[in-house]
Amino acid sequence: MKTLLDRVANLPGYYPSSWPVECGGNRRQKAAVGGLGARDGTPKVTTSVNGRWNVMMIRRGPGELFLGGTMSAFTGPPPFGWLQRLDPETLKVTAESPRLPCGDHVWCGAIAAHRNGDIIKVNGCYIHRLDRDCQVVAERRLPVDQAHNGLLILSDGTIITKDLRLADQGHSTVTRLDPETLEIVGRPLALPEGAMGRIASDLTSDGEFIYIPGIERVWRVRVEPGNLVVDQTWSPQYRSEDGNQGLAWDGCISDGSLWLMDNGDIYSVRAIYGVHPNGRLTGDDRLSWRRPAPWSGRQRLLRISLGTGDIAAIAPFAHAGGGIIAPPVHVPELDICIAWDSINGGLAGISTAGAKLELAWSLDARPSMQPVVFPEAGELVINDFRESEDHLIVVDLRSGELISRISTGSRLANGMFLTPGINRDIYYCSTHAIARVQWGRHH
Repeated sequence: MKTLLDRVANLPGYYPSSWPVECGGNRRQKAAVGGLGARDGTPKVTTSVNGRWNVMMIRRGPGELFLGGTMSAFTGPPPFGWLQRLDPETLKVTAESPRLPCGDHVWCGAIAAHRNGDIIKVNGCYIHRLDRDCQVVAERRLPVDQAHNGLLILSDGTIITKDLRLADQGHSTVTRLDPETLEIVGRPLALPEGAMGRIASDLTSDGEFIYIPGIERVWRVRVEPGNLVVDQTWSPQYRSEDGNQGLAWDGCISDGSLWLMDNGDIYSVRAIYGVHPNGRLTGDDRLSWRRPAPWSGRQRLLRISLGTGDIAAIAPFAHAGGGIIAPPVHVPELDICIAWDSINGGLAGISTAGAKLELAWSLDARPSMQPVVFPEAGELVINDFRESEDHLIVVDLRSGELISRISTGSRLANGMFLTPGINRDIYYCSTHAIARVQWGRHH
């Protein structure tokens, strides 16, 4: 059972762009065409420090780059969401939204470029529709008063989003909305469990399906014209609540499987979701993702068959108490999956050619964020946080060789998103800073 590639055609429901949504498409394959040419290029960084929680950049029309985010207002004045249109070379702001309400929740949210030409943004318990000048066209408070962390556009153009919950916090709800009015379509779907990770979806000859990692199981939801329905025939169990592994973030749909890493509900995430509104902390709450993990299990990579639900797992790193804040990426053209351990350090390429997952290479690095891969060029770009500074590194997907490294100028790393440009460049988002790195040719 092969899976289609997100990058080979315009995505249904989205504006015709090569990167209209986080991870480049609903299957979250994080793959771009072309390459950076990092092996024969010299990297140059342009950094903008804006003091905001910068979440992700997406591309709409030619030369249009949009940045969505919130404020890291864990204490002090109330948080708000915002959208900016940026100059793709200088990163200067060319248009900006008003302050967008978020229900006082502090969490990253998401943006996407809809086929109707507008930008859809979810932040906290609000969703907005904004035009290309970042002005609000429609606003809707979502039915669940909880931070939302998933935003995808389905093939019919409707929007889906999901609230985030940890263990013992009740069930999560998937809400479907009309892209013009933001009115709710059908009845919001209460999942059987809470769900921490973002949502992925797959459009197949058998229908359209949404995949959501829960507390113990991964859930599959069938998209019907007026309803979302939990598929009772497929709900593989990837962990037990009384075990020594943490929850999974979102999955990558590739090569007939869903690829996950567990151990995601680290102490900082538990602190943010241990209060309501989410993230509005009091006292001396420590939010560093480098704190020791609340479990003893090593970091795992999981391959879950979309057909049978069978699970293969590998723990490629030696340290106990692994932890991450971003999901893996599988590259079917190279039979390789990229995994890492943010808490203890370590980046690995896992061979996926056989029935058993096997370590192909490892590298001394400390990634934390959503990577981008260039399969044709064999390049992986991801962050590496060291010596109180966040770097971007380019790694050979086949061998694990470190090809290039450059400091982003950011003093903080988190689990946010990288976005490919169109001229051997990559865009970077983190707390307080954004950057563009371009690999120029040697002269």
